[in-house]
Amino acid sequence: MSSLIDQEFDSEAISSARSSVPTSPGQSLDGKDGLDDGLDVMSTSTRTTVGDDSDPDTLVGPRPIRSICCVGAGYVGGPTAAVIAFKNPQIRVTVVDKDERRIRRWNSRHLPIYEPGLAEIVRIARDGLRDHLTPPVSTNPEGIRNISEGHNRQQEGTTTSSRIPNLFFSANVSKCIRESDIVVIAVNTPTKMRGSGAGSATDMTAFEAVAADVVQHARNGSIIVEKSTVPCKTAQMIQEMIAVRRPGEHFEILSNPEFLAAGTAIHDLLHPDRVIIGSATTEEGKIAAQTLAGVYAGWIDQARIITTNIWSSELAKLVANSMLAQRLSSINSISALCEATGAEINEVSASIGMDTRVGDKFLRAGIGFGGSCFKKDILSLVYLAESLGLNEVGEYWRQVVTMNEYQRNRFTSRVIKCLNNTLVGKKITLLGYAFKKDTSDTREAPALEIIKTLLDENPGEIAIFDPCCNPYVIESEIRQLHGYGPPALRDDGGAVKVYSDAYKACASSNAILIVTEFDEFRNTELVAVPRSSLPPGHLPLNKDMHKSSKIEASSGTGSAIDPLYVACAEENYHTEPDCAVDCPDCQRENGSELVVGKLRDNLPKRQVDWERIVDNMKTPKWLFDGRCIIEIKKMTQLGIRVESIGSAGF
Repeated sequence: MSSLIDQEFDSEAISSARSSVPTSPGQSLDGKDGLDDGLDVMSTSTRTTVGDDSDPDTLVGPRPIRSICCVGAGYVGGPTAAVIAFKNPQIRVTVVDKDERRIRRWNSRHLPIYEPGLAEIVRIARDGLRDHLTPPVSTNPEGIRNISEGHNRQQEGTTTSSRIPNLFFSANVSKCIRESDIVVIAVNTPTKMRGSGAGSATDMTAFEAVAADVVQHARNGSIIVEKSTVPCKTAQMIQEMIAVRRPGEHFEILSNPEFLAAGTAIHDLLHPDRVIIGSATTEEGKIAAQTLAGVYAGWIDQARIITTNIWSSELAKLVANSMLAQRLSSINSISALCEATGAEINEVSASIGMDTRVGDKFLRAGIGFGGSCFKKDILSLVYLAESLGLNEVGEYWRQVVTMNEYQRNRFTSRVIKCLNNTLVGKKITLLGYAFKKDTSDTREAPALEIIKTLLDENPGEIAIFDPCCNPYVIESEIRQLHGYGPPALRDDGGAVKVYSDAYKACASSNAILIVTEFDEFRNTELVAVPRSSLPPGHLPLNKDMHKSSKIEASSGTGSAIDPLYVACAEENYHTEPDCAVDCPDCQRENGSELVVGKLRDNLPKRQVDWERIVDNMKTPKWLFDGRCIIEIKKMTQLGIRVESIGSAGF
């Protein structure tokens, strides 16, 4: 019988089917309690074999890795594999996925996801480089494209060495698994929506299908790596599969969770705070961890590569995301107090952020967190605690999600109240749709829930503009709302229309909602002010971090946080793969003004002309800043009323 993955596996699909994989921490596949099992059960052989079919008893240490297979070509698998290949030209890295459309895009110039720097790294690793005499490098950073700190700046008259491709994308899953020394599982693990544990437990349907396929096809001695965020004891589930399906053969299971943030994923991969590798506590498990650590050692300092037991590694990812989300919910709860008392949330955040015990990260108030990780990981932690009888612990963490939903609902209620409790016949514009800036990731984006609420008020039009997201992707998601009520899209008879031009989206609007903190929507210039340059006793507030003028279009910088740099000339690159004549992505690009994908890396971020926007709005003119990025005083001088999270407003 063919495996699930070879039938119709899509690494990012959120399945609502019930999973037979245990989601309680102490439950094994056969229903037996396994919470107190020893970690040494994760090893099935007395020696470690990596990438070789020879006798495992003759191999006692880590061996060079020649090939890696990453199952899952989504937001985690694609960028992770690209950077590993980029930094390890001697290793063949293949990303596999049964979604042939996604694989087609990875093999073209139309990458399926946007992250600053990703397109350049993929192009180098996937297509290779030519020998080319590099001209002298100017000391003026303007106009120099950023690609990688892993490539040194070329000296005058030197030659850039050629590089053969070592990054590949394929839909032939089983073949690539068989040919690899390390198999990385990087598929979606959403929250279960049906059955036991619905609403909090992790839906392991896709992960179980991939794990089964890996166990079936991986060669003896391979290392299997959990990159997906999974519940505690998942490694034991994989080991039980091996015991049943491949008795007598040896595999080591490692946990290597990702800690990527959308919008900075490439920077996070190149400059991680830490790399965690969890393994069995046996000698074989430690050798497997050393082997994987060797892959990262090419560009990451050894001190940042941390080895733990496998259960600690699996739990660490859930706790890390839960604590980050907790900080956001904490500051959002304070924003409500600020609105009621007249305090300013930006001033409060800056004041407490300067306390080194607290730090200034994740203290920006807004309409709540989104993305595929925070909510589901908190709920997974809640389910874990409740399964162990720690109900008070579970309730504590559940409140983080409750506060997040409260903050979003509070924002939309404020919009409706300011517009006289009726949106009938009015145009509302949403600037931003992705859940955060500098990414095309729309999973669990607050924008979708906001749109649902606004649609209930029967508005004349809901306009959407996002500088990173493909309008067709947004329309596809909005169209799914039809299952909850009448058609939502204007083309289907509803009120929602997606624009590729910000000015058209805002024209004749009664109210504009800033939903995503894209720099393009600010009314202050992105010029960082070092803390040392501030007057004594002066707080580094939002207004100090940006100067009040437009970004110069001639700056040539694509991202204020671009982590990459190289002086490769265009002649170093091979020509990108040709698209088919009927390529749908080419057709969309030719008919759209929207700058997305890699093109956005090479163009300056041009902020919108707010004066032009305000002039073309209907009176009374409202701006609702859901991300605290607008300088209110400057905006009110244009004749528009501003309501901002954490400020008292009108």
